Amino acid sequence: MELHCCEWMRDEIARRCADHGDRFECPDALVEYTDRFDEYGLIIHDGGTSVRAIEFCPWCGSTLPESKRDRWFKELEALGINDPGEQQIRVNAMKGEGDVRYSRGS
Repeated sequence: MELHCCEWMRDEIARRCADHGDRFECPDALVEYTDRFDEYGLIIHDGGTSVRAIEFCPWCGSTLPESKRDRWFKELEALGINDPGEQQIRVNAMKGEGDVRYSRGS
């Protein structure tokens, strides 16, 4: 299964800049992908780390997967995890992947 919809999106997500260690500092970085939420967004280059969620690929026009952000936090709440930054959480379980890793939030 391909993770991203097209070659252009794969290239954009994989892009690393020799001049900027952080994608949010690089003016050439356009799209950020958050694996945890299976979410794509346009990087807002305003000096911070803001992203505007997108529903369609800017290159091929494919419909992107629906963000799992709301589901993520609802499931954490149902498990009694109210501070994912401090408590251990399952990383791959919500994507239906077989292996279940635990991680501190972030």
